[in-house]
Amino acid sequence: MTDARLLGLEGLVARVETLAAATGRPIVVGISGVGGAGKSTLARALVDRVDGAVRMCGDDFLSPARSHERSTDWDGVERERLVRDVLVPFRERRASTFQRWDWHAGALAAPEPVPTGSVLVVDLIGLLHPEALGALDLTVWCDVDVAVATERGIARDRAAGNDHDALWRDVWVPNDADFVARFAPRDGADVLVATG
Repeated sequence: MTDARLLGLEGLVARVETLAAATGRPIVVGISGVGGAGKSTLARALVDRVDGAVRMCGDDFLSPARSHERSTDWDGVERERLVRDVLVPFRERRASTFQRWDWHAGALAAPEPVPTGSVLVVDLIGLLHPEALGALDLTVWCDVDVAVATERGIARDRAAGNDHDALWRDVWVPNDADFVARFAPRDGADVLVATG
């Protein structure tokens, strides 16, 4: 039997548009999945299709040191900062600023305004966590076999000139496995999108 939550891009677009129209305030769509699952690709495609949608790249809320360490809850994801500085102000139409992680400078960048729009799409590993769920109006899980996602992630990093093979093997894949076992994000997601 097919899971009723499984949607393609068209179905996801329709679901987001319906929710945005019914809610009467800006909404936040959280897209998550294991490393290499296609979160950013799906987020960009959704923003391209939904009027008034803007994207917040979740990598701007990773701690560079902690995201390279083992944890059972993706401790390197700064969910509290994301919720406080971006998601809640966006939903409340409240002017606010946030700081992205500047990977080149190795520090937080200068404050910038939280984007405005009717839909904020956030794509981030470890997003479907109790610290963030209350600030997400629609949760989306990129549904793909872990081995396929890992292979894609490693290939993407290599193509960008980054040798992260050991991190994938020793940290990121085990972190994903622990997070999935501990929080069952696929089971709790509102929508599944096959990204394999």
